Amino acid sequence: MGRSIFFIILAVYLGIIAFLSYLGYKHTKSSKDYMVAGGNVHPYLMGLAYGASFISTSAIVGFGGAAGVYGMSLLWLTVCNILIGVFIAFVFFGKKTRALGQQLNAFTFPELLGKRYNSVFIRRFSASLFSFVMPLYAAAVLIGGARFLQESMQLDFTTSVWIFSIVVMLNVYFGALRGIVYTDAFRGTLDFVIMAIILVSTYVKLGGVSGAHAKLDAMKGMVPAALAAQGHMGWASMPLFGSQTWWFVFSTLVLGVGIGVLAQPQLIVRFLMVKSSKEINRAVMFGSTFILFMTGVAFTVGALSNVFFKDTMGKISIAATASAAFPNGNSDNIIPLFISQAMPSWLTYLFLLGLLAAAMSALSGQFHMISTSISYDLNPSSGKNEHKAVTLGRLGTIFGFVLTMIVIFQLPGSIIPIATAIFFGLCAAGFLPMYIAALYWKRVSTPAAISSMLAGAGTYIYMVLFVHAKEAGIFGLCKLLFNKTTLSSAPWTYIDPMVVALPVSITVIVVVSLLSKTEPFVFNAAKGAFK
Repeated sequence: MGRSIFFIILAVYLGIIAFLSYLGYKHTKSSKDYMVAGGNVHPYLMGLAYGASFISTSAIVGFGGAAGVYGMSLLWLTVCNILIGVFIAFVFFGKKTRALGQQLNAFTFPELLGKRYNSVFIRRFSASLFSFVMPLYAAAVLIGGARFLQESMQLDFTTSVWIFSIVVMLNVYFGALRGIVYTDAFRGTLDFVIMAIILVSTYVKLGGVSGAHAKLDAMKGMVPAALAAQGHMGWASMPLFGSQTWWFVFSTLVLGVGIGVLAQPQLIVRFLMVKSSKEINRAVMFGSTFILFMTGVAFTVGALSNVFFKDTMGKISIAATASAAFPNGNSDNIIPLFISQAMPSWLTYLFLLGLLAAAMSALSGQFHMISTSISYDLNPSSGKNEHKAVTLGRLGTIFGFVLTMIVIFQLPGSIIPIATAIFFGLCAAGFLPMYIAALYWKRVSTPAAISSMLAGAGTYIYMVLFVHAKEAGIFGLCKLLFNKTTLSSAPWTYIDPMVVALPVSITVIVVVSLLSKTEPFVFNAAKGAFK
């Protein structure tokens, strides 16, 4: 298949997306339509919209590349994604979130927290934090798509970034959340089919399931000395328990993302889109199946890519991506390089289309979150004027787009999983305890919620900037102020900041609530509330 055929398929695909976005634009006439897609979305659409916003190029390219470095142990993240990110999120959080949102007439996560605790400060602080940190996550997603476009179409990275970003920005600007939901259902279905084809093709290429895994296990002697010293035991094995690699894989990649998903603002708003709790139950199946295929396939293929590069180049995956710009390799390029070299051209182009779909789904939700935070939560009075709310929302999208583009060109290589984990970890540390308490503990007080939010977020940010070596080295603030990469020593330099910050946040909300006086919140019992 030549490029001309690819561009024809791309034109058809974009035409379908444009049409679905137009439908969303046509049916977006009120702030409720813009914020929560009218609140009457079908469970199939909701399940795919949730999964598509959660699983993007960040998971496929970034974490798939991490699996190319650390192996099959990344599949534990798939387990967490399904168990925590879908089942627990939908069953134990989704129903109560929807009920609370209905009672408080809340359209966004910051508004939900602000009204639940009767605190304008909570609403504005959370909206501000999301607005300025979400672009880091959005940049990670955008890099994932751009890297594959760069590899498969032989474009430079800057051009690839602009192509992806402009298409996505136009989609969310005109379609709002209703348009995003429509296109997510189409893109999610397309991605599901593509990932199934990729998995089958990979095993066929590498000699079958048992043959491919036997070859991968036999490669343990090729683990680089530096990684072996950090506890890497081979791509088909678990890292050495308690080692630096073990802590990075499980505390940062698995738990950081697996737990952090529960406090993702762009995902929580999906629970406010359906018309009843039954729809949330029905959406569990769709969301779980989608995430199983998207992450499970990406992590499996990422690890098995080592077999392909050994057979064809005599190198492991990370070494195969080495270049003048990245002499030690770039894990963000492992999946793009594997697909472009191991798969037929028609499948490479199809996968590129799937990545475009995944990137558009996730980034649309992220830009929408930024836009509602800026236009609605930081300016609550805009909700009184429907036309003003929608207009400001679209201006907020532009702000998020500009901020993301500024961030993306400042980031180093192999950044996708790290940037994703930072956003997920910060959300968990700052907002998960107060979110859980808002749904389940009538005794929680407003001072406790505020204290927990500030303590959790503050501790996490401090550790990212001054303690955890990977992030502290990237941001460079510790080096600038103290002329050293980190202020701490092992094991704290490689234990994820969330492992420390989340317990701090939990302790603060419990202690302050027990010590402070507050009026118990009355949660409507008829809707699954406090009794």
